Amino acid sequence: MRRTLVSILLALFCGAAAAQQEIQFWHAMGGALGAEIDALVQRFNDSQRDFRIVAGHKGSSEDTMIGALAAQRAGNGPHLVQVYDAGTAHMIAAKSAVRPVAQLFAENRERVEASAFLPAVASYFSDNAGRLLALPFNISTPILFYNKDAFRKAGLDPEKAPRTWYEMPKAMGELAKAGYECVYTTVWPAWVQIETMSTWHNQDFATRENGLAGLDAKLIFNTHLMVRHVSMLASWERAGYFTYSGRRIEGERRFAKGECAMVTAGSSSYADLRREAKFDFGVAQLPYYDDIRGAPHHSLIGGAGLWVLAGRKSAEYRGVAKFLAWLARPEVQAEWHQRTGYVPVTRAAYELTAQKGFYKDNPGHEIAIRQLLLNKPARESRGIRLGNLENIRLILEEELENVWDGKVAPKLALDRAAERGDLLLRAFERAQRAGVEPGVPQRVPRYTGNVRPRPAKGEKP
Repeated sequence: MRRTLVSILLALFCGAAAAQQEIQFWHAMGGALGAEIDALVQRFNDSQRDFRIVAGHKGSSEDTMIGALAAQRAGNGPHLVQVYDAGTAHMIAAKSAVRPVAQLFAENRERVEASAFLPAVASYFSDNAGRLLALPFNISTPILFYNKDAFRKAGLDPEKAPRTWYEMPKAMGELAKAGYECVYTTVWPAWVQIETMSTWHNQDFATRENGLAGLDAKLIFNTHLMVRHVSMLASWERAGYFTYSGRRIEGERRFAKGECAMVTAGSSSYADLRREAKFDFGVAQLPYYDDIRGAPHHSLIGGAGLWVLAGRKSAEYRGVAKFLAWLARPEVQAEWHQRTGYVPVTRAAYELTAQKGFYKDNPGHEIAIRQLLLNKPARESRGIRLGNLENIRLILEEELENVWDGKVAPKLALDRAAERGDLLLRAFERAQRAGVEPGVPQRVPRYTGNVRPRPAKGEKP
């Protein structure tokens, strides 16, 4: 009888396991953030028995999007894929490959509305009617990280970081005197120094509401303010105050090692810095120009949304909808925010975190969300949604490097970047006007991350 009972129980267990629907979820997060995603997925899987999310790290953000779209075209793509901000316009244009999240929720009776999300976040991932196209997930915005121990060594107040760009030179001078060869650096220069600085001062990066209002957008980031900003950075680079560390997150790594005293980086860097930095560091608002009317406006979001791919059965989409609705819950979003440094994408998650006193004990975590809530999104600040944005960023990086090397004046570099980028926009527009959906995007040429050594004083670059 015992053997019979055990056999029955095993059969029931195996039957339940077999009935569990698998949902494939591809993402681009490794390291500490990847571990947090795994923990999040495990919590959902443990919370119910009908569906099992299988999360897979597929490499870089670019590799993940390209791989998912290629697999979808071949008929074996994932149900859900994390797509970075630069790929948003491509995903919208690839209509047959995606299933809008608002439609998914409506079909499966999940009540998740765009109005629940922060305005600066919801507007970017919605269509012109305000319906969600993807679920905002890991959203970050640039902030200033600074080494408090370095500030103490330089005789600076460790609780008071520079508030404006005009206050930076005094602090940088003291840090240089204290022996820091890398005083200030940045990650993702195109995103932080050009895209975000435009939004931060309520200025256009491109026409047509930065591409959100039409395919015929033109790049206009070569403004007086941006020329002034790049010129200032170039002068600091020559003086040894600003150090170019590469196109991606090399600056964050140098800061974590204690090599650089300050870095502008995404708020999501908090998780890795907390784990890797062996010193006391602070978090401050992104510097701004206080002689620009209305500044600071609000900062620009970066990060990614979760896109649902087409071609699956309705039973499988029920699991996808259930998982996405679970991710949007205030308690889930609040914990994700607190553990990673990503902003809570819903107002309810932010309010829940504040009510529990998290910001009193961890004031640095509120900096990013306050930046995004400073003002309501305006025409110039709903986000940047352009075709071929990744390649436009590549062009900007190339031209900025010419400035750092002293080869090209800042205005000429920005003018050339806008002209070259417009050619990419027109190619994307022509294809869309002809009704041609974009296929799998071409890979952007890989950047090695090698940083040219700074020339000795008096030596020409």
